[in-house]
Amino acid sequence: MKMARGYAGKILFVDLSTREIKEETPPDSLYKDFIGGSGLGARILYSRQKAGVDPLGPENILGFVTGPLTGTPAVTGTRYQAVAKSPLTGGWGDANSGGYFGPVLKFAGYDAVFVNGISDKPVFLFIDDGKAEIRDARHLWGKSTYDTEDMLKAELSKDVECICIGPSGENLARIACIVTTKGAAAGRSGLGAVMGSKKLKAVAVRGNKKLHLANEEAAQKLRREHVGELNTPRFGKVFLEFHHTYGTADQADQAAHNGDAPVKNWGGIGVVDMPDVSGLTLEKAQANVDKRYGCWHCPLACQASLKEGVAPYGYPAGTRRPEYETQEAFGSMCLNTNSESIAMANHLCNSYGVDTISAGTIISFAIECYENGIITKKDTDGIELTWGNSEAIVAMTDKLVKREGFGDILADGVNIAAKKIGRKAQKFAVHIGGQELGMHDPKFIFFRKSTLGAGYKMDATPGRHTAQFGPANFQTQLLNAVGLCTYCHWPVPDGNKYVREYMSAVTGWERSLEELLTCGERIVNMRHAFILREGINPLTRKVHPRIVGRPPQKGGPLAGVTLDIEAQVYWCLGAMDWDRETTKPSKKKLLALGLDDVAEDLWPE
Repeated sequence: MKMARGYAGKILFVDLSTREIKEETPPDSLYKDFIGGSGLGARILYSRQKAGVDPLGPENILGFVTGPLTGTPAVTGTRYQAVAKSPLTGGWGDANSGGYFGPVLKFAGYDAVFVNGISDKPVFLFIDDGKAEIRDARHLWGKSTYDTEDMLKAELSKDVECICIGPSGENLARIACIVTTKGAAAGRSGLGAVMGSKKLKAVAVRGNKKLHLANEEAAQKLRREHVGELNTPRFGKVFLEFHHTYGTADQADQAAHNGDAPVKNWGGIGVVDMPDVSGLTLEKAQANVDKRYGCWHCPLACQASLKEGVAPYGYPAGTRRPEYETQEAFGSMCLNTNSESIAMANHLCNSYGVDTISAGTIISFAIECYENGIITKKDTDGIELTWGNSEAIVAMTDKLVKREGFGDILADGVNIAAKKIGRKAQKFAVHIGGQELGMHDPKFIFFRKSTLGAGYKMDATPGRHTAQFGPANFQTQLLNAVGLCTYCHWPVPDGNKYVREYMSAVTGWERSLEELLTCGERIVNMRHAFILREGINPLTRKVHPRIVGRPPQKGGPLAGVTLDIEAQVYWCLGAMDWDRETTKPSKKKLLALGLDDVAEDLWPE
């Protein structure tokens, strides 16, 4: 099999302790077997990083990895993945983001960048059309992600794209994220704290190298066909037009009432506890929109910026419109119907570099602790932290992102916060494996038919609303690896057709869908091997009873529903040929996937 097109063909390795920068040309087999994204990342970290390293120490390797379809005509070919050992869960960490950084990194000559070590002072990495250097970032330290991006563009050039952390990452908040294009976040796993621990403020890239595709004409033809399908009525609406107008939060109000979105820190019933969802409607979400835009060459363009916020929420003009997950985390989870306060909380998180899913969940946890007398105004710096108190929600979010006062207790996630608070706070700490859950309830009718609940518990990065468990996860990991956003994959009748045909047109490697899904399976096993080596058996992760409905809710659309997560997990383990007690993949399975070294590690003679 000849070397694939579509790849840059080089990977950059940077040691911040020694300031050594080197590039490597990987063998074709690495791309063939692991494709890109977290697949390539997991293979490299497993091979080059020993078990048991401190997630915030010099030996933890932090990677930024694109896919073969990133920066190509493939619809939504915009993504990159950040990877490292997670300081939030202690296991595998990855986070996905769009924007412009991924494509431009490839245009600068690299498929991925891996960073280890710790700098003795704040620095940023500048990659300029195949040349990389470490530069002083002391003038950027302490700046918001917005200011950092503006300052780097002013310093380097307007055509530079960057990823960066804000003060939360610098302060090692374990829910800190990595931000690009003023609000596109690689949000999960706390990888902003890893970046902060290395004193790496940003990675800036500029590049004009042309990606050589196997069949440019075929790739462009596929793009036109794909866009055409997205432009036809789907679910009673034209998908592209509707989501360009309303973004991903188009169903936030419905989700709060139909059982899809968790309510009141996973303990409430939307139609009972939050009868008024007007603050989450399309009209409210769009009321202050200024202009709409999208990631690199994305026809969906589902993002929007807002005009200046109205009092008392004076977020600046240009603030990004909240996405669905943010709407629910600061909305239904907190019984908050004030759309302006949600936009303000979103602005604070994006500016300081904090995962909005985790932040909103933590605020709802703190409210429930307050309502039950576990914490008082004395603890919360005088803030009356009650359900639906929008001003209090914003005030505590401000403290959280700055690690000030009680916010310092909350900034490392609900698991650590509950341990610090004590006094039965653990009862209200909803998380799995240390990570807060995405804003989809696995008891909801749509997800009961999937393995989302099992995915929350068993995935290498727990609590992820984008990952199921078992064979269904192979496709998810494939999409992440190739560099696509899932949002334009599921609305068309046969999204897998486009993945296969894009890969053929771009890389020149003729591979069946079955072969590509086997790559997804290989990635699932590789990520899982990483956490097994760290001593994590996901079967031992506790699942908060609210997540599965124990006891079941007494009213609303989920009345009487209990999710049999144990049955889901049991079936999936068997379907993947993983041991039902240790969760170790069988030696036969690992060898069949070509993971011989992993088989030797897990099944020594």
